[in-house]
Amino acid sequence: MPSFDEVLKEAGEFGRFQKRVFFLLSQTGITFSSLFASVVFLGRAPGNFWCRIPGAAELSERCGWTLEEERNFTVLPLLLGNESVTGQCERLDVTWDASASCRSPLGRHGNGSAGSAPLAPCHGHWGYEQPRASIVSEYDLVCGNAWMLDLSQAILNLGFLAGAFILGYAADRYGRILIYLLSCLGVGICGIIVAFSPNFTVFLIFRFLQGMFGKGTWMTCYVIVTEIVGSDQRMVGIVIQIFFTLGIIILPGIAYLIPTWQGIQLAISLPNFLFLLYYWVVPESPRWLLTRKKGEKALEIMRSIAKHNGKFLSPHYSEITISNEEVSNPSFLDLVRTPQMRRNTLILMYAWFTSALIYQGLVMRLGIIGGNLYLDFFISGAVELPSAFLILVTMDRIGRRLPFAMGNIVASVACLITAFLPEDIPWLKTTLATLGRLSITIAFEVVYLVNSELYPTTLRNFGVSLCSSLCDLGGIIAPFLLFRLAAIWLELPLVIFSILAAVCGLLVLLLPETKGISLPETVEDVEQLPSHFGKCGKKQKHRDTNSYI
Repeated sequence: MPSFDEVLKEAGEFGRFQKRVFFLLSQTGITFSSLFASVVFLGRAPGNFWCRIPGAAELSERCGWTLEEERNFTVLPLLLGNESVTGQCERLDVTWDASASCRSPLGRHGNGSAGSAPLAPCHGHWGYEQPRASIVSEYDLVCGNAWMLDLSQAILNLGFLAGAFILGYAADRYGRILIYLLSCLGVGICGIIVAFSPNFTVFLIFRFLQGMFGKGTWMTCYVIVTEIVGSDQRMVGIVIQIFFTLGIIILPGIAYLIPTWQGIQLAISLPNFLFLLYYWVVPESPRWLLTRKKGEKALEIMRSIAKHNGKFLSPHYSEITISNEEVSNPSFLDLVRTPQMRRNTLILMYAWFTSALIYQGLVMRLGIIGGNLYLDFFISGAVELPSAFLILVTMDRIGRRLPFAMGNIVASVACLITAFLPEDIPWLKTTLATLGRLSITIAFEVVYLVNSELYPTTLRNFGVSLCSSLCDLGGIIAPFLLFRLAAIWLELPLVIFSILAAVCGLLVLLLPETKGISLPETVEDVEQLPSHFGKCGKKQKHRDTNSYI
């Protein structure tokens, strides 16, 4: 009886069928990255806004004022009488009623002078030049409520975290493609509800759910792609990251063309419904079917793959060999029960956390260039493109471990030098910060591939989801760490980033090299992976000719 890798080689490791599935599933990267970064445009600054005096809306309607005229009657008297205030978070402590004059609404308050009128904090009454441009103006996330915008992104990351655990577990138990399709449906439905949320509480609840389902689509599509290709073709996992970057690049164009936040939200959510059509073109992962003791179904799918690739499987194949490893519902203990699995899990968790923390921290600190939000965001995405091409050029030649380590080390050095450079050479500081961003992006993309290659099929989706959940934790902590430390010393965050990246660069050298090695099918396979540079060649050859299934 042949092993799965032997059957896959005969059916084609990266033929027409795999290329089609890869291209279709890669589109998920565009929608997921748009969701990941959408807060930049959903929560963009509302422009000019001011605190409305109670009764201003009714008086403005009765008098036929424009927004500019209402603002002049409201803010200008306040500015003339109180030079230290802006009129955004405080107002004159007066109320306009039906007796107020359209020409001089403050006429009966201190003879029209605002200088002696007391001030009151603004609570729930604001006027905006662009009232529906963003969630900031939609839900009044200004002044004392400004922290709620940060909360909305934290809630999304919490959704990612929940999705990593819940849907990662579900994909290992119920199947990759089923959870992928259900997640796509969930992202689309929740995205529509978010766009038409009647209040901020409903917005947060369904943004959390959209994040949870979004993580399900991204992680599951990644695992499916890596499981249907041969060991020499798993670099497609890196190419998927290019589609993530494409989503970052496309998003500012969408936001530029669509003036309202609801339109942007729908534009990044509705395409997920199209992915439901994959039910008819993307099969279940045959590797997963084997782990659930469904060998006949797996062989049927492999015959279909061979047919699409223009090849033919031997009619003598009646089943594919599977391991004798007991298949059970995965848990965290399964990831740390044996020495090699335990070391891999702890290092990968730290690598995910560090990569996300530094990546998001550098993005927020650099601010790209400043000025045009759409152009700056586009540039921030374009900076990431070279990282994927550098990985594609180097990893098939020198392996995974060295680029993984060097990405972290270079990011560490770049951050440290940037922190101590004088302010009078801003171009050099910007260049080094960009180099740090490029390097940590390389590390971020490599960890995706390495994570999927270091877990057996029975635990792969759960292991990738669990370890990558530390990415979401890093994303939650990043803004708080950045701004709190920057208040002490502006460059202190860079020093912390440098230390974290340097430690990560050393730790990943302890991981096994997986270049050219078949995907492990059992925990025993993982325990036999080479751990030292000098043993890679010998053990790699042994694994290629004696695959475990």
